Amino acid sequence: MNTALKKGWRPILVLLLLFLLWEGIVRFVEAPSWLVPAPSLIFQEAYNGWSQFAPHLLSTTSLSLYGFAIGAAVGLAAAFLLHMLPFVRESVYPLLILSQNVPVIVLAPLLVIWFGFGILPKVIVITLVCFFPITVAALDGFKQTPADLKHYMKMAGATKQQLFWKLELPAALPSIFSGIKISATYSVMGAVISEWVGARMGVGVYMTLASSSFRSDRVFVAIFAIMILSLLFFSLIKLVEKLMVRWKWKETKAK
Repeated sequence: MNTALKKGWRPILVLLLLFLLWEGIVRFVEAPSWLVPAPSLIFQEAYNGWSQFAPHLLSTTSLSLYGFAIGAAVGLAAAFLLHMLPFVRESVYPLLILSQNVPVIVLAPLLVIWFGFGILPKVIVITLVCFFPITVAALDGFKQTPADLKHYMKMAGATKQQLFWKLELPAALPSIFSGIKISATYSVMGAVISEWVGARMGVGVYMTLASSSFRSDRVFVAIFAIMILSLLFFSLIKLVEKLMVRWKWKETKAK
């Protein structure tokens, strides 16, 4: 705990210095607030307009959690399938890589055309953003299973399923959680992108309305909210990882 506190104050101090520098430069050059608002104006708008912004934030949060849960499930299922069936992995894995080369912002309008303005196209966007890091991380984790332990279990007569659940999956958990943490932060971005295309509520809608009316302070409020929400998701996944992969944290602490 003391170590975390000693390390935690440094980024906070750097962040405060950046805000002070930002405030000073804006006031010195007398930049118009609609172009580059000072941090003080942004925080003031966040406080005064919280009642208006909170429903949008709540909508994006629930959408992100819903999409992330589905994306994580799809990513893990895909990783398990590709790992257990090598011939499927050889056939499908290149297609998964190609799917990530298509910008999500390009797919989003097509999904709206195909599935309407409901929640389905938004969830598909978040799923497409989230599942790939988890699948790749899980597959890499399965490959890192200690060969000597794997050989020992095979000699002991372990079946392929026993080998997976007793050895390969536990060994891959650190890698899986690395992919989950990345996907958790991506889920917020995916939710905002899907809201840009078509939604009635959400941080993406709030940003669109603010930018169209040249309310840069509100745009920055939305940006800071996205950053904080992503950081919160990342911290929660990290806490779950610490509870589930205790042996890894003990090794790290010992080093």
